[in-house]
Amino acid sequence: MTGDGHRPVHTGGGPHAGIDIGGTKLLGMVVDEVGHPLRVERRPTPHDNESLVAELAALAASLEPWATLGIGAAGLVTTDGVLRAAPNLGDVRELRLQERLAAAVGAGRPVVVENDATCATAAEWLLGAARGAQEAVLVTLGTGIGGGVVAGGRLVRGSNGFAGEPGHMVVDPDGPACVCGRRGCWERYASGAGLKRWANEPTVAAALRRALGRAIDEPGALRGEDVMAAARAGDGTALGVVDELARWTAIGLVNLTNLLDPAVVVIGGGLAEAADVIAAPVQRWFADLLYAPEHRPHPHLTFAQLGEQAGALGAALLGAGRW
Repeated sequence: MTGDGHRPVHTGGGPHAGIDIGGTKLLGMVVDEVGHPLRVERRPTPHDNESLVAELAALAASLEPWATLGIGAAGLVTTDGVLRAAPNLGDVRELRLQERLAAAVGAGRPVVVENDATCATAAEWLLGAARGAQEAVLVTLGTGIGGGVVAGGRLVRGSNGFAGEPGHMVVDPDGPACVCGRRGCWERYASGAGLKRWANEPTVAAALRRALGRAIDEPGALRGEDVMAAARAGDGTALGVVDELARWTAIGLVNLTNLLDPAVVVIGGGLAEAADVIAAPVQRWFADLLYAPEHRPHPHLTFAQLGEQAGALGAALLGAGRW
């Protein structure tokens, strides 16, 4: 049996394995037929084609037994499972990932490959924060920014499988260089990488070091977690950085809302773990920047419920034929 794009899917049996390929880690999990996690394992992400295939095959072996394997990959994934480009995965490109992994795991078991944020969107739509929505958008704010769209009660893949790459919307053509080779992409401002860049600007970094009460002398050593810790403690500099992050996050979300008119907007990825800090300023900026805000219903802005496991869970459910 085949799914969208003539991909093989499995409609019975189990359990099912899913692996999320992130910029820094591989997260693998095995789930039962309804999506309950049975096993979870993490490994560092290799950044070249051969090492990535080898590590994925090894991780898949360690997750045994499973009946199907779904992969969520950060980057442009074609409908036949080729990873064309992956800006946050170093030298990984033009990798026939579905074909290579199917050969590596053997036994004729189905292997399917999809974009990681599309997998996360599917998981949140089927089991999480967007459950039951007919029109929804998910954005994952992590190392970069990924996304996914549900329209008319169906996941939108696009003509080539590349739909849902909002991180590379250009929001400032004169902005900082992006790993994709262009300048001013949204993910340079509203991602974990953007937060780290702001935190390590010299005057901001000096104030944050004082607020945190520790010496951090190495250039670029401050992390997003440091900003959030200082913001929770009420530090004014950190709260200013968070507000700037929230403004740029809202700019992208408003653009997506003006284009797609979703009922639900879900924020996922690593930065969603700081919802207690960023939710209020994102909501405020969103309401301020939305087109004709007083004349339209606003989408429900919420945060992902499935955490870091959403991508792997969605990949496993893809292999299981759930979407």
